[in-house]
Amino acid sequence: MNLPQKLPANIPLGQQIRPDISRNPILRNGEKRYRCLDPENPADFPYNPALLCPVSRALNRNTLDIRVPFSGYDLWHFYELSCLDPLGLPQVFTGEFVIPQDSPFLIESKSLKLYLNSFNMTVVSCMADFQEIIRRDLSKAAGKEVSVRIFPLSAEPTQELAVQYPSGILLEDEIRSRAQNTDPIDCYEVNPNLLKQDDSGKTVTETLITHLLRSNCLVTGQPDWGTLIVSYTGRQLNHEALLRYIISYRNHREFHEHCAERIFTDLENHADLEHLDVRACYTRRGGIDINPRRCSTEIYPESIRLERQ
Repeated sequence: MNLPQKLPANIPLGQQIRPDISRNPILRNGEKRYRCLDPENPADFPYNPALLCPVSRALNRNTLDIRVPFSGYDLWHFYELSCLDPLGLPQVFTGEFVIPQDSPFLIESKSLKLYLNSFNMTVVSCMADFQEIIRRDLSKAAGKEVSVRIFPLSAEPTQELAVQYPSGILLEDEIRSRAQNTDPIDCYEVNPNLLKQDDSGKTVTETLITHLLRSNCLVTGQPDWGTLIVSYTGRQLNHEALLRYIISYRNHREFHEHCAERIFTDLENHADLEHLDVRACYTRRGGIDINPRRCSTEIYPESIRLERQ
């Protein structure tokens, strides 16, 4: 019988941030494997922050030609969070957390799911303590302070997680409207040379949106679906060329955060832009969605949730 676990009353909060690098990815037979991602793991563990698997951001950034530094953050939503109250009554929550892009580590998403599941049979005294425990553990894993908010479910909708509809030009609609004059799309491997700027040479400020972003998980190879929002000021981008470039990620295997940084870097390096803001809003997998954002100027985190999330 799986009895509830009770967290010790003196659980240390706000301890020094020091990630467990023993859970970094390791190479075995030429393939990245993660020690914590055991398919035999049950859904309900005793509470265990060591399940979190940090991944060095440098693994990807060392492969990029970063000429323009970026700011930004990774916004995560989680929809499957539960614990037991002191009476043993299950409590359910949704929530979000924000990891700054300059943290040395990101967190592998399946390990996060396993970590959150480890609370399922754990008694937590109150929501404030629950939020603080998660904040402390994620900050330790990321190597930098992470902000966390959790929301109890009630009869009223959670306003912070309301669906939004970004305003801008939908690239696929524009391309469909002139399909007869468009060459077939046949590139499904990342190719930044597809990027072009408009022949007019005019300077514009615009937001371009596409729901056709698809990449693939670096660990499992499973597809990751998303919406890409590109806001910029500069010499106008060729819309068709940008869409072809985004579609070229269709067979690409990389973490969500890494894809956003690659897209940002390629746009900065192949276009004459004064300002660039790239936001990738990926759909939910395992009760979690990830929304990395990279920008050429400092930005304050803001929540966003799209229709497919």
